[in-house]
Amino acid sequence: MSWYLWLLGGLLIAASLFLIIVVLLQESKSAGLSGAISGGADTFFGKNKGRTIEAKLEKMTKVVATLFFVLAIATTFVLLFVFNK
Repeated sequence: MSWYLWLLGGLLIAASLFLIIVVLLQESKSAGLSGAISGGADTFFGKNKGRTIEAKLEKMTKVVATLFFVLAIATTFVLLFVFNK
């Protein structure tokens, strides 16, 4: 196996583990039945929404998920086109 396949595989494993950790650190958005009846106390356009830890975790999740998909597609193309000559 080539070094770049090992590199892509290692990066893919690291990205997947980091994605799992970041998703598990986030709080649940569902308020259950009581939140649906009484309405949410939180507003979507909060003053400090972009500065909270939850907002940073959401941004990190988007970045790591994008990286994960790019690495998965790159690994697939390497396996398909380089090793199937």
